[in-house]
Amino acid sequence: MAISELLTEAQAAEKLNVTCGTLQVWRATRRYALKYVKIGGKVRYRPQDIEAFIESRLMPGDGSRPHRGSAKGTRRGSR
Repeated sequence: MAISELLTEAQAAEKLNVTCGTLQVWRATRRYALKYVKIGGKVRYRPQDIEAFIESRLMPGDGSRPHRGSAKGTRRGSR
């Protein structure tokens, strides 16, 4: 992939409808597993990583909550 094909922080933020500051916080805190490329002091994003991130945040459309792992033994009243 050519460097010219990478998205700037501003372009990635626009695609995700967040601010550049939000992307900076996500990188610093590792809040989300959004891959990025660091070249010198510049941060760039591969378009396919932005798309993969969006897909990973996809929620079911049937009104149910997404599965977050086993909650065995954590229900109220269960022993």
